Amino acid sequence: MPRKSTVTSRIVATHGACGRAFRQSTTSPTYDSDASLPDALSNFYAQFEAQNDVAARKTIPPPNDQVLCLTTADVRKTLCRVNPRKAAGPDNIPGRVLRGCADQLANVLTDIFNISLSSAIVPTCFKATTIVPVPKKSPVSCLNDYHPVALTSLIMKCFMRLVIRHIKTLLPLALDPLQFTYCTNRSMLTHMDKKDTYI
Repeated sequence: MPRKSTVTSRIVATHGACGRAFRQSTTSPTYDSDASLPDALSNFYAQFEAQNDVAARKTIPPPNDQVLCLTTADVRKTLCRVNPRKAAGPDNIPGRVLRGCADQLANVLTDIFNISLSSAIVPTCFKATTIVPVPKKSPVSCLNDYHPVALTSLIMKCFMRLVIRHIKTLLPLALDPLQFTYCTNRSMLTHMDKKDTYI
């Protein structure tokens, strides 16, 4: 049986390229619990990143554009809501540390987040991902039989929540009345409960 928890491939991968490549059929010999499995998986996942050859372009905001500025209170509140049982990302900072030390970390992370927003650059360490291969079935016959579970930095997840929360405050007036997904307290079931509605 292949190893589950001890095999970890630390690579940066885009979800789009990874998803497309995983839908392709891939054949490879059966891998037992030997030393070649981690290297084989690392090469297998790295090929998806190699397909992502589009250079990142930085968009220059308009001169009068107001940059989002996060407050220490908002960052502290987000840190206090971190699930302590969540798996840590590549930085190995567990959720219980972020939650337990929210008061001490709030000021530092607020500065980092605001510098990132004002410069329109996300720190490279926040974009790193640990990919953990989990077998889809047993026995595993090829590398495509592993489902990649991406573990991202919990600090980056907090940053994303803060930005998404701000974006959502700007959206409600522009949303279509028939938009039900990705909306708080709205779902397709809400739509279907109404008379004379259809999907």
